[in-house]
Amino acid sequence: MTRTIVESRTRTAIIGFDQPFCVIGERINPTGRKLLAAQLEAGDFSTVEKDALEQVACGATMLDINAGVVYNSNPNPNETEPPLMVKILELVQGLVDVPLCIDSSVPAALKAGLEACQGRPLLNSVTGEEDRLEAILPLVKKYNVPVVAISNDDSGISEDPDVRFMVAKRIVERAADFGIPAHDIVVDPLVMPVGAMGTAGLQVFALVRRLRDELGVNTTCGASNISFGLPNRHGINAAFLPMAIASGMTSAIMNPVRPQEMEAIRAANFLCNNDPHGAAWIRANKPALAEGEVEAGARGKRTGRRRRSA
Repeated sequence: MTRTIVESRTRTAIIGFDQPFCVIGERINPTGRKLLAAQLEAGDFSTVEKDALEQVACGATMLDINAGVVYNSNPNPNETEPPLMVKILELVQGLVDVPLCIDSSVPAALKAGLEACQGRPLLNSVTGEEDRLEAILPLVKKYNVPVVAISNDDSGISEDPDVRFMVAKRIVERAADFGIPAHDIVVDPLVMPVGAMGTAGLQVFALVRRLRDELGVNTTCGASNISFGLPNRHGINAAFLPMAIASGMTSAIMNPVRPQEMEAIRAANFLCNNDPHGAAWIRANKPALAEGEVEAGARGKRTGRRRRSA
């Protein structure tokens, strides 16, 4: 059974077909978040702190860390992104102890993150583009970490799911040339917006099954891509995630603060027998006790008073 091991200083997350779905919190990413980008450029990390704590509190298994800020004073990401990545990683590691995903398109930022990160992080990402393979796979091998493999190459992102499968297969084969095992490859088959392509959901479900059955790899995606541009996005996401899980998807980069999606994932874990005895589902849905109320069936707590002697 394929298992991808990701670790923090003291905690281990396992991505696998027989494991609860791995929720990778997406919030620490300035892309599309102008306020966060401006704060980071100004050296203000208060939102990063809030997002790290809130995502873990809401059930994130891992946190994705992206430092892709475009500085007005220095727009060169090869110079600005590596030190910012290190600063954010060190801050987050001081606040929470969950495994991390180092997310960047800049190889120097990935390398800096690997050197600063405690444990065994997930690297995000490599693609099928030749220069990217040559730049990233040696890092994966050197630091012995798992990597997200995105199914696009020098020709771009294909709308043909067969082409995206072949790109993923090629990345797995090239990784093997570097001595990187398939269980350390987490494939992102690329989720298209269903509003623009009506077959987008069906495509990714079929792709995930092929990736599981033919390549034996774990999978991930940017879950919110499926609902891009549509109203009530969280309703679509909450339907998409259990369907993807039932097809074999084992993780997603997503927003764990949204209760609708997290409830759908917990239910899917239970229904797919990846929540033994429904313990996590029951724990998450247990009614809150009123002040002074004792849980039914629980033994009364000692009050500290001495028992009377006979």
